[in-house]
Amino acid sequence: MFYCFQSFVVHFMSPTLILAIIVIYFALLMTVSWYTSRGATTDTFFTADKSAPWYLVAFGMIGTSLSGVTFISVPGTVGKQAFSYFQMVLGYLPGYAFIALVLMPLYYRLNLVSIYTYLEERFGFWSYKTGSFFFILSRSIGSAFRLYLAALVLQLGMFDHWGIPFEINVMVTIALIWVYTFKGGIKTIIFTDTLQTFFLVTALIISVFLIASELHLDFPGLIQSLRESPHSQIFFWDWNDDKNFFKQFLAGTFIAITMTGMDQDLMQKNLTCKSLKDAQKNMFSFCLLLVFVNLLFLTLGALLYAYAYSRGIAIPAKTDNLYPMLALSHFGLLVAIFFLLGITASSYASADSALASLTTAFCVDFLNFKNRSDEVEKARLKFWVHVGFSVLLYFIILIFKWINDDAVINAVFKAAGYTYGPLLGLFTFGLLTQMKVRDWAVPFVCLASPVICYVLNINSEAWFNGFKFGFELLIVNGAITFIGLLLFIRRK
Repeated sequence: MFYCFQSFVVHFMSPTLILAIIVIYFALLMTVSWYTSRGATTDTFFTADKSAPWYLVAFGMIGTSLSGVTFISVPGTVGKQAFSYFQMVLGYLPGYAFIALVLMPLYYRLNLVSIYTYLEERFGFWSYKTGSFFFILSRSIGSAFRLYLAALVLQLGMFDHWGIPFEINVMVTIALIWVYTFKGGIKTIIFTDTLQTFFLVTALIISVFLIASELHLDFPGLIQSLRESPHSQIFFWDWNDDKNFFKQFLAGTFIAITMTGMDQDLMQKNLTCKSLKDAQKNMFSFCLLLVFVNLLFLTLGALLYAYAYSRGIAIPAKTDNLYPMLALSHFGLLVAIFFLLGITASSYASADSALASLTTAFCVDFLNFKNRSDEVEKARLKFWVHVGFSVLLYFIILIFKWINDDAVINAVFKAAGYTYGPLLGLFTFGLLTQMKVRDWAVPFVCLASPVICYVLNINSEAWFNGFKFGFELLIVNGAITFIGLLLFIRRK
């Protein structure tokens, strides 16, 4: 996907300049880490001492929610999908409202560190472990994939110039993330995510502003250009189309509920706020910011295509390459620098947050930290778990490189998304019913559901008269899990 970056990068940026930018970037992160981790304990790593300012959490979560994949893919897909993605973004709003008004009061009332502890109280031991396992599996694969893309950019733009192998590049990258997160944990990440989100949003705004200037568009002209653009259609109504409004909107709602409200990574940040009221203010502010930022990404996409057409520039076969190609070869040094900072920040904001949440989930859910009182022993275990997940991410990234096939890698990444369906089914069953289930059967139901969904997805056009699943497959996955749980009701 990113092998054309090499020719783009050298057009404006020397490897030495890229190195200087990365060194300054990580120096800022290390400074923030030193400041925020002073006096940190094991509980600080997990909860930030329940003292995080809600407005910092809200802003920083933008960087965590978006990734390097989003940073380049959303503008690129405008050529084929227009603004249809915004239908799903609108669906986020009721999803985040549900999180703020239903899930957050539950999590705060139970005083949870790991949100999967709820499954133990509701269903039992195996349900609890199953929920946490699916999160660890999903986050490990997803975060490694995003970090792999960022490492490729640095490899092609800098490390290849000095003959440094990809393996060393990844090792250094993960080591740096480990260093600035291992002590302060989630407290440090709240502040580093704020810094990284600033770089990401700044890169986005500068790109939009400068491209509009290149096209001689003031603000009213920009709005008019979007209205007239063939790529700015938002709403699609054909039921068989995977861009159908109802599919996208409902998928957006359930993606928000599942991949934020039932995801330890993002909810761990929300649970660091001082009170439920602060956490709810954070969630509502975050969802409005996220809608605005995604609209900016789509606007950027329309401008990129307009610029390419006006200059007679051929659109790359892989549209993911359009933004990097123009940013690094056509828009000047300033845009190139901020593009590099933006994609780096979006990738690392996701990776460092995931590393902390994976460590938290394993320590709390599998090492039973809530019943351990020895602070020295807890610190030692947390240290080695943090190291262990760093090593795990390292080897998953190397596996992606060894596969060296975009289609296979993307399939693996998408497969990780299937594992959120069982979490949706488990939490929904727990919240909407009072029924008990046979706890031993829950792992089997949760393993069967993604497999059934995969079979449905690859055969849907043949079986359902041309119907194609989109993101709404997550809802089907959750529904299958829900039905499976009904088959194992524990009767009195």
